[in-house]
Amino acid sequence: MKIGNINIGQKYEPLVVVDIGINHGGNLDLAIELVDSAIKAGAEIIKHQTHIPDLEMSNEAKKIKPGNSNLSIYKVIKKNSLLLKDEKKLCEYIRKKKKIYISTPFCFEAVDFLEELNVPAYKIGSGECNNYPLVEYIAKKKKPIILSTGMNDLISIKKSIKIIKKYNKNKIIILHCTNLYPTPVHLVRLECVKLLQEQFKNEIVGLSDHTETNHTSFGSIPLGARVIEKHFIDSKKTRKGPDVSASADFEQLKDLIIGVKNIFRSLKGEKKIVNQEKITAKFAFASVVSSKFIKKGELFSKNNITLKRPGTGIFGPSDFYKILGKKAKKNIKSNIQLKKIDV
Repeated sequence: MKIGNINIGQKYEPLVVVDIGINHGGNLDLAIELVDSAIKAGAEIIKHQTHIPDLEMSNEAKKIKPGNSNLSIYKVIKKNSLLLKDEKKLCEYIRKKKKIYISTPFCFEAVDFLEELNVPAYKIGSGECNNYPLVEYIAKKKKPIILSTGMNDLISIKKSIKIIKKYNKNKIIILHCTNLYPTPVHLVRLECVKLLQEQFKNEIVGLSDHTETNHTSFGSIPLGARVIEKHFIDSKKTRKGPDVSASADFEQLKDLIIGVKNIFRSLKGEKKIVNQEKITAKFAFASVVSSKFIKKGELFSKNNITLKRPGTGIFGPSDFYKILGKKAKKNIKSNIQLKKIDV
């Protein structure tokens, strides 16, 4: 599948989706600074969160505190979300930089707004994974969907996948996720990436990583992850916010983007010598050599032959035991490779 001009799938290098989320604190100028920093680190897709607080939350949200703030979730979102007019400017800015803008909507009206911006794909957050009416509303737009699955089990995930596939087959990326900010490594459960790959064989899988390092993102690539989503802040030292501790800074993001590609490139291949190793094998392998002067007619034994570098001789380690007990056809000087005319 594609998002914009980017190919995504098992045979392609893993994609890092950079989520600036609410790390801008509702400030457009800061959001633009984060975008510039992310692009400098190598970002191609930058994800935002489209919040319309009074439409996505009821009054009860004013009483609920998330685990990473002393404020209610309503106040956190109200304080840290961009106005829609500013989000439009952010989208336009990202596109001027020739990068791809996508976002996570949290209500129907946010989807409508993103349709006005003509986003090329949607991200459905873990909290909305089992919000089946919203999932269906997004799926009907028939655009690629990145679905985070934190806090959900296979039963609820399958329901969402079924809804999505009704409208846009083969356009789903399923992300394993743990919704703690930051996530302790022992709660990441990387094997779930492999489980999702096994359960949804025709879909692309990945990891939404909320840990404080890149380690689990790197570890997910051999398990089949081809999309990594990571929150981003340009500097953890100078910025504050509820998601900063779970975000990659500039150096981490740069390392993440390079690292997942390098790990992917290192995965495939047969267990045999590669052509490029042959020059090393010449000096690193051993050959059968005389360990002392050997007279003509003398039997070869462990007392007069051994194995030594380089591996350029006629007889290698696999020939050693075959030579034992055979006769020397001629006198052989000490410490030289045996030749066919010697045995």
